[in-house]
Amino acid sequence: MKQRIISILNNFGVESTAITDDAHFIKDLGFDSLDLVDMMMQLEQEFSIAIPDEDYTRITSINSLMNYLQEQQSVVV
Repeated sequence: MKQRIISILNNFGVESTAITDDAHFIKDLGFDSLDLVDMMMQLEQEFSIAIPDEDYTRITSINSLMNYLQEQQSVVV
């Protein structure tokens, strides 16, 4: 899962070395609100899930993203 996330973040010009579990999308990785929406759309395609807009505020870091994706996969299974 993490490698798939890293691949998506690399599409935004984020270096793999900058991607740590605690990395915050806005503060540490330099994302703006449009980048976040674009990333969410790519994540939806990559993981075949739907991420409601209201869940965007829960996903602020790599760790929170991985937790969210694990929750969604357990719901689907």
